Amino acid sequence: MSRARRRAWLRRGLVLVAAALSVPVLIHLVALARSATVVPQVAVSSGVPSVAADDPGRREVARSYARMRGNIREVRLAGSPSEAGAAHGKLLYDDQRAIESAMHDAFRQYVPSSLARAAIVDLARLRFGAFDGQMSEDRRQEIAAQAAQFVPDPFTSLMPTYPRFLYLHSLYDILLAFEHSPLLGCTSFVLGPEATLSGHTLVGRNFDFEGPSVLEAHKTVFLVGGDGPVPYATVSWPGFVGAATGMNAEGVAIVVHGARAGEVRNRGAPVAHTVRWLLAHATTTSDAVGRLGELHPLVPHMLLVVDASGDAAVVERVPGHPPFVRWRAGPTLWLTNHFEGPHASDPKNQRVRNTTSTLARAGRVAELLAGTRAARLEDAVSLLRDRSARGGGELPLGHRSAIDALIATHAVVMDTTRRSLWVSEGPHALGRFVRFDLRELLDPAFEPRGAASVEAVPAAPLLASGQFSAWRERGAPHEGVE
Repeated sequence: MSRARRRAWLRRGLVLVAAALSVPVLIHLVALARSATVVPQVAVSSGVPSVAADDPGRREVARSYARMRGNIREVRLAGSPSEAGAAHGKLLYDDQRAIESAMHDAFRQYVPSSLARAAIVDLARLRFGAFDGQMSEDRRQEIAAQAAQFVPDPFTSLMPTYPRFLYLHSLYDILLAFEHSPLLGCTSFVLGPEATLSGHTLVGRNFDFEGPSVLEAHKTVFLVGGDGPVPYATVSWPGFVGAATGMNAEGVAIVVHGARAGEVRNRGAPVAHTVRWLLAHATTTSDAVGRLGELHPLVPHMLLVVDASGDAAVVERVPGHPPFVRWRAGPTLWLTNHFEGPHASDPKNQRVRNTTSTLARAGRVAELLAGTRAARLEDAVSLLRDRSARGGGELPLGHRSAIDALIATHAVVMDTTRRSLWVSEGPHALGRFVRFDLRELLDPAFEPRGAASVEAVPAAPLLASGQFSAWRERGAPHEGVE
């Protein structure tokens, strides 16, 4: 080959290499442009939390406070969205930092390559754009105030604080958009007043999310009163301003379940913000279901909505389609992770039915609820802790076909009639279920006095048997399909 031809090939090679190297850079720049945000202007208060005189375990910022009830954080966020966001950041900075650090560690563990991690972040930016465009001004103000209090921020190398918080607050939608989401394992049920000994309506819920264990260790009940006319409580973790599990002062309870059908959209309302908005405004199940027509989902999912009278409905939501509602017709109602309405035949839903544990769990909860007429609170807790196969056969600990696959980030029983919220201290559904009296805690006139009292359903015997510890020492294996 002549020298001129070699030079020509060299030039072509260099051009190809430069093009190959520039593509990721261009993608990154496009992703940055697509996800660009403008941080809302919020007043940053210089005040710091004070320790309550009557309870050294309670810290306060104006009318907001944080304390422990048993092993669960109880946090009231009061005032305007920016005031609530600032209080959130001040009261829970250490918790937020620990949670985000664990999430970054998990990200590095599962995706060791820094280039691959950057590509995944860019993919999320390209897919969803600037998430604040999907949020209300109140939520933007709240998140901006919360971000302003996250100082020092050790994670800015990945993304600046405010845009990063936007994505963390939309984590539910982002995770559901991926095919192998860790959110397709939840089991919930309703015991109507005709199925309980007390005549109350009980709602059981295992929020199965195989995220870092720090999310469970920092489990928090948030008490919120400034979002709308109805105060409400949610169960989640520090730093998260949305709602996947909650109940309001009117006795309306709402939980989210992941599902698969249709296509993910990049325009719509994050589901955790939809639930929070409904909790702040709805007074009955019918009211909540009617209001859903005003909001459009980003990702497919189901909502279980229950009110104080026992009216209950499963709402199947798929982007671009009207919601499908299944109302409670008998004494009980339940759901796992598959659609049963117009999208039942969707190939994605069929894949969930065929390749996950959704049918096994649905079959087991259906047979446990069959004929129920005098259930007690303890029976609802026991159902959430059930680890047997359909028909009662034994399953190994952690088997994914069990209702309690030992993967729940939180487990909850809600008495919508009495407005009581019972939350497992953990691990999973095994710990004590501690009561939060929402009639008292959501009363605008309520002020905490002394240390929080603890009323609880006892922990599961498995926790003290040594069997659970031995299972953990074996690496906490989870058999069966996801």
